[in-house]
Amino acid sequence: MVHKNKTKTKKCDKIGIFSKEEVEMKLGIVGLPNVGKSTLFNSLTKAGALSANYPFATIDPNIGIVSVPDERIVKLGELYHTKKVTPATIEFVDIAGLVKGASKGEGLGNQFLANIREVDAIVHVVRCFEDTNIIHVDGNIDPARDIETINLELIFSDIEILDRRIAKISKQARMDKTLAKELELVESIKAHLEAGKMARSFEVPDDDDAQLWFKGYNLLTAKPTIYAANVAEDDLADDGASNPHVAKVREMAKEEGAEVFVICAQIEQELSELSDEEKQEYLDDLGVSSSGLDKLVAASYSLLGLISFLTAGEDECRAWTIKKGTKAPQAAGKIHTDFERGFIKAEVVNYKDLMEHGSLAAAREKGLVGMEGKEYVVQDGDVILFRFNV
Repeated sequence: MVHKNKTKTKKCDKIGIFSKEEVEMKLGIVGLPNVGKSTLFNSLTKAGALSANYPFATIDPNIGIVSVPDERIVKLGELYHTKKVTPATIEFVDIAGLVKGASKGEGLGNQFLANIREVDAIVHVVRCFEDTNIIHVDGNIDPARDIETINLELIFSDIEILDRRIAKISKQARMDKTLAKELELVESIKAHLEAGKMARSFEVPDDDDAQLWFKGYNLLTAKPTIYAANVAEDDLADDGASNPHVAKVREMAKEEGAEVFVICAQIEQELSELSDEEKQEYLDDLGVSSSGLDKLVAASYSLLGLISFLTAGEDECRAWTIKKGTKAPQAAGKIHTDFERGFIKAEVVNYKDLMEHGSLAAAREKGLVGMEGKEYVVQDGDVILFRFNV
């Protein structure tokens, strides 16, 4: 499994036994009642489990773990005749009970707010389709109002968090310069929220203390957000370009630095029942190149600044998710802490080069395999063999 060579360096070319089973990303799906949120959650979790042959895990009724669609590891698995293909994973949390007044405990308000604080990013499903059979809670379709309704609940909840912090430190701040500095920051953030703005648009002072405090508050409105514009089937082919509701969502998202993708939850539900081959045929018939899950993964990775590197061998081919800019030793640490601690070198080949030449040896002969050191910044699609010694 781990081989010693003459220099007592170890290399990992079959990494299955070291795999840390961990979810790469946690996304909370929010939305008002009857916008298609639960339909989307159910279809994504089911589709994700089927598409990459990853067991669908129900942790509790509203959490699903889904494999990230990635053709590269499937192709690598075929090249290496591997025993196991392990995709990266995303955990979806279907956040129930978000209605107007959630921050005051309406619906399942407080429970919802506790769940959502744990996620890396928020997927906000916004209804952009007309259907008289599905009644909107506010009587008509208005994405701007719906977005504002949910954003206000998040803002109210964050203000409550900040008020508690102010109450805790305000007395001591008179005697303590550090706490006085924090109090000033908390009050500035609160004023920003009271103006109806999200914490992610707040300019945090460029000093370590302020950055650390801000992160520590774990504010809901600071979380990266992806808007899922849920449209009717007819609007899917042109990606919602002719839908005025989608245009409004895109406009609002641009203002707050959020991502948007267009989806038809109803179509996703139908896709989730199909085999991979049938799925592709159906998408082709619709004139659509990507499924909703593909679009959501792309938007999530883009928003959170994530990439994947790959490891390959006879035992396992696996995709690992890391932040853009991660250096080789830290990437190795994703597999096992020993790899980071005893890192020596990384043998790196680009996925396309490896596939084009058919083997690592052939790519090496062409000079396409690099021996990289501790300062190497891992790129998306790198196939890596780590050498380490502990």
